[in-house]
Amino acid sequence: MRLGRPILVGRPFFCPIMTDTSFSKAYRFFAMGSPCEVRFDADDPDTVQIFGRLAEEEVARIESAYSRYQPDSLLSKVNRSHGAAVEVTPEMAALLGYALECHVMSDGLFDISCGVLREIWTFDGSDNVPTPDAVAALLPRIGWDKIAFSGTHITIPSGMEIDFGGLGKEYAVDRVLMLLNSKTDYPFLVNFGGDLRVSGPRRDGRAWRIAIEGVDPGEDSQGLIEIRNGALTTSGDARRFLLKDGVRYSHILNPKTGWPVENPPRSVTVAAATCMEAGILSTLAMASGAAAEAFLETEGVRAWVIR
Repeated sequence: MRLGRPILVGRPFFCPIMTDTSFSKAYRFFAMGSPCEVRFDADDPDTVQIFGRLAEEEVARIESAYSRYQPDSLLSKVNRSHGAAVEVTPEMAALLGYALECHVMSDGLFDISCGVLREIWTFDGSDNVPTPDAVAALLPRIGWDKIAFSGTHITIPSGMEIDFGGLGKEYAVDRVLMLLNSKTDYPFLVNFGGDLRVSGPRRDGRAWRIAIEGVDPGEDSQGLIEIRNGALTTSGDARRFLLKDGVRYSHILNPKTGWPVENPPRSVTVAAATCMEAGILSTLAMASGAAAEAFLETEGVRAWVIR
């Protein structure tokens, strides 16, 4: 296994697989394009079902408001507004404010308006790299500087759109953890497509133990990680890339150029207090390309990087 250099401590690009399952029971569902699981350190199966359903309902609520795939979502309404101002909910205003803060912090490398690049980039492992002209044609439809956001209303020009894909799943993890923490004292772990957060240590005081799956297809499970508090997220191109003439194109796109970031790590995993914090830091590290390690050291976070 090719372990990355530890910035502080963490795990490489792996999909977590729960281990020590004898002490916990899981509620599973599919949402946000990912397998989702909430695992409880509880003996009562009714408890698992009750709180698991609460988690699933909360995720469904978030998707119904912020998914670009649901035509009646508030996000879709914004994207169909054709330049008209749209009033947003306090929750959406908070998400937009966070996205704007991340945009400024990253000097424009994080931009929720760059989703239009999906029209020409499909990272399916093929050699289907778009032409420079096709990329250049989309750049006028990208950029936070073209969006007006007052805190209660948002106005985006016709032809532009916004997308919470870069933070929505992490937000859902944090929301579910907050919701369930207010309902039960049982320890639990929320894992949505590999982005996870735990409510605290197990009932016996021990950490949650998570097996890790190798970065490359077919690689055996490798090692364990223990986590008592906080969140883990991973950004990487192990399964989403293009390969043409010996050049590997990462799915991490630079919104300023419309092209994949140059010299990114294969993966970055970050441990932080919340899933949203870990998620934006792992994404920005990938977007930093060759400077990923330096970025993480500056941020002072626990992380693994694989080149």
